[in-house]
Amino acid sequence: MTIFQHNISHDDIHADKRELYPPIEPFQTGFLDTGDGHQVYWELVGNPAGKPAVFLHGGPGGGCSADHRRLFDPQQYCVLLFDQRGCGRSTPHASLEANTTWHLVSDIERLRLMLGAEQWLVFGGSWGSTLALAYAEEFPERVSELVLRGIFTLRESEIAWFYQAGASYVFPDLWEDYLAPIPEDEHDDLVAAYHRRLTGDDAAEQLRCALAWTRWENRTISLLPGPDKVDDHHALAFARIENHYFTHGGFLDEAQLLVHADRLREIPTVIVQGRYDMCTPATSAWDLYRVLHSLKAPVELHWVGNAGHAYNERGTLDQLLAATDRFAGG
Repeated sequence: MTIFQHNISHDDIHADKRELYPPIEPFQTGFLDTGDGHQVYWELVGNPAGKPAVFLHGGPGGGCSADHRRLFDPQQYCVLLFDQRGCGRSTPHASLEANTTWHLVSDIERLRLMLGAEQWLVFGGSWGSTLALAYAEEFPERVSELVLRGIFTLRESEIAWFYQAGASYVFPDLWEDYLAPIPEDEHDDLVAAYHRRLTGDDAAEQLRCALAWTRWENRTISLLPGPDKVDDHHALAFARIENHYFTHGGFLDEAQLLVHADRLREIPTVIVQGRYDMCTPATSAWDLYRVLHSLKAPVELHWVGNAGHAYNERGTLDQLLAATDRFAGG
């Protein structure tokens, strides 16, 4: 079985950290008119003649950042990044209309056709891994490789772990702030309670709940505490869209992405998973790996023993950059 373990050691503490590629600006940007009310922002970075790749951000509702461009060798790759419906620079902001997994899968395919790529590497972390798997299972012939981090298959147990009970036992103090906007008599279904408020008519209550929902993830995303800054504009899209998807089970049948994993058997796949990921626990990466391995698919699983969920934690970043570097010539 192709499993790689990367635990922190004394040597790791003093070793030079692998850095992202240097900052880079897009050489082309635009908006995809979806035809159903959305304008989806996209950008291209790197070498126009390089290997095609698409970056799928997390959330859903998280949007892309300038640092996401830096996960690929700009001399070797032509990378398309886009803000999924309703978030980032896409409009209308925080919209839930015509916003499902399958709308996004269709957007990805339309962007591939726009780029004129026969195949492309698909890179996704967290919710981006969910979307990458959904796209690859729908269009396996269009995916040259998969690079996946923080595996999230959107099963009921995964949603419940982070938003109902599970991670709460590890972060009980931070959980109190997540519970604060919700009356105690609604604590039996917190996703539903948040949904009522995030889609309600009270703008102040919407924002209060959006900030609490977003802070809960921001505070638990990495093994070591990071900055605790939340922007109102970002939080509203992030919380509304994420909650919308989770309320509807990601618009997937239970365990659908694992059931249909046989469609991925020909795609070289690298899975990078933080051992102490509290947002998307390691069991999902293990389940995906076991299914693909049983199909004799070309899959690798890299456990990172000194990381949580974030893509830019030490060890995780090393493995992601190693994967994109290795696939650059393919």
